[in-house]
Amino acid sequence: MNYNVAVVGCTGMVGRKFIEVLEEKNFPVNKIYFYASSRSAGKFLKFKGENVLVEELKEDNIKNKKIDFALFSAGGSVSEKFAPIFAKYNITVIDNSSAWRMDPEVPLVVPEVNPEDIKCNKGIIANPNCSTIQAMVALKPLKDKYGIKRIIYSTYQAVSGAGMGGYNDLLEGYKNNPPKKFPYPIAGNILPHIDVFLKNGYTKEEMKMVNETKKILHDDNLKITATTARVPVAYSHCESINVELKNSFDLKDIFELYKNAPGIILRDDPDNLVYPMPIDAAGHDEVYVGRIRKDFSIDNGLNLWVVADNIRKGAASNAIQIAEYIINNK
Repeated sequence: MNYNVAVVGCTGMVGRKFIEVLEEKNFPVNKIYFYASSRSAGKFLKFKGENVLVEELKEDNIKNKKIDFALFSAGGSVSEKFAPIFAKYNITVIDNSSAWRMDPEVPLVVPEVNPEDIKCNKGIIANPNCSTIQAMVALKPLKDKYGIKRIIYSTYQAVSGAGMGGYNDLLEGYKNNPPKKFPYPIAGNILPHIDVFLKNGYTKEEMKMVNETKKILHDDNLKITATTARVPVAYSHCESINVELKNSFDLKDIFELYKNAPGIILRDDPDNLVYPMPIDAAGHDEVYVGRIRKDFSIDNGLNLWVVADNIRKGAASNAIQIAEYIINNK
């Protein structure tokens, strides 16, 4: 069976990646629809070699299409307005913005971690934050076997996480041109904040990781703190994750766990300088894990280095995996 699919925000970085991954995975598309703002309406984008018209995002262009899945990456305000409109026409919305993530009525899903939550959807399913997604894939095996007491996130996030504006700031920065997206130059620099600062001193990005982790793992008692930083890398977020487990572990069992965990590639051989790097993960859907070692400062402490392509697994591919799960588990 083939399905009618809509890509909302098709001209953006993640929207174009949706199109690429749908083609690459040979997703069973019957007919595809592209939606964007009135500025982009009338343009054409390619899908499997065919030109497809970009339509303006409005209800009149939605209601008679008999769409099955709508993949959203058009920003929070657009999702807030249009996701319910799509859902009203019995279209399953998978939204990449932050608009619905913490809504108790909307499941927040990483397919390797909590696919069972998909069945609770009422027409809208939320894609987690890119940095949260890769952390969840890495932490799920530990939670299942040992339990997790506390998590410390330190992230090193690629400029593409800020869209084309962030990506262009990096390229232009190497030409000594001033930034337009970021408050300071990113080329040759690190910005120790992502998104806006909140009254508690954390950034919105940091609190996303804290709150989304608790929701996905169904554990409001988890102790979590986070520091997120933007680094001069085009694609793939890196994360240093310090975990305090509830139960004792043998390090060799941790390695075995990751060798067999879904969606994970283990890269850990210090003697031969093998560890995950952004250039390894870029263009791939797997989450790369390495630098696994005990944290000797606490009981049951563990350090991980986790890397994944933030535009693929951190956005487009995770959403499409959700759609695939729905199809395969009808």
